[in-house]
Amino acid sequence: MSTKCGISIPQTFEQSVVDVELIRKFVVRAEALGYDSLWVQEQMISDAAILEPVALLTYVAALTSRVRLGTAVLLTVVRNPVELAKTLATIDQLSGGRLIVGVAIGGETTPHEIFGVPREQRARRFIEGLKVMKALWNEPKATVSGDFWNFTDVAMEPKPAQKPHPPIWFGARTELALKRAARLGDGWMGPGSSSSAEFVRHMELIKRLLDEAKRDPATFSISKRVYIAIDDNRDIAEQRLRRWFGARYKSPDMAPRVSIYGSRTECVDKLGALVRAGAQHLLLDPVYDHVEQMELLATEVVPAL
Repeated sequence: MSTKCGISIPQTFEQSVVDVELIRKFVVRAEALGYDSLWVQEQMISDAAILEPVALLTYVAALTSRVRLGTAVLLTVVRNPVELAKTLATIDQLSGGRLIVGVAIGGETTPHEIFGVPREQRARRFIEGLKVMKALWNEPKATVSGDFWNFTDVAMEPKPAQKPHPPIWFGARTELALKRAARLGDGWMGPGSSSSAEFVRHMELIKRLLDEAKRDPATFSISKRVYIAIDDNRDIAEQRLRRWFGARYKSPDMAPRVSIYGSRTECVDKLGALVRAGAQHLLLDPVYDHVEQMELLATEVVPAL
């Protein structure tokens, strides 16, 4: 595959019936087809049947051997960073150093109170939580002095297989969040909830912010999550996307605004525009007919990018 393309693992199931065989078949075939990476996302609280991402990624690590494994994204502000550091280091070890850690602060609708985390100072908590994880991953005995976590000479073994730690990609769409990504992250992933036009605008901003932060763009990964459907009948594709977005996000109208869908040629053209804008990596997210769409993308779309 000329352009690095990952694909989203089936994770949301209708009627709350989890199809484990679909997951197994999908990830094994995705690796065989040459996809760069397999991805999970996080939504703990929902009436849709969505599997927990870290546990799912552990299962997928055991089924695969080469493909990279990513989270897009973990809402780390509502997680305990000490526990999360241990869990992610374990996955990185079990997978042979294949983990990419996508993180984000979450939006105003994130139910912090359910997790026992105050909504106040969430940006500071988010940044400090990442500092805690990096300290535990990098230092033989970690010491952190902060507003939320304070400890001295804490050992955590094993460290991640990747050194100094798995790459950390930020999900971000506001200028403040993009600035955090440019300053603290190893990469940025444009969210699936942003349109292609918004991604192009964000690209211009991230380039400027990387320059201001004196970061080398060659060491900073840029990706875009894309909800996608290949179908010569655009009306049918849009109807199915609307149904999924209605169940998953309670917003059917979001589907045509942010998705790429239609014929092979149309999908190639629109994905190509993202690549020309600066996307080094695409996270393709077919939300229905997962195996069939995965095959079509691998054989009919990705090679043409």
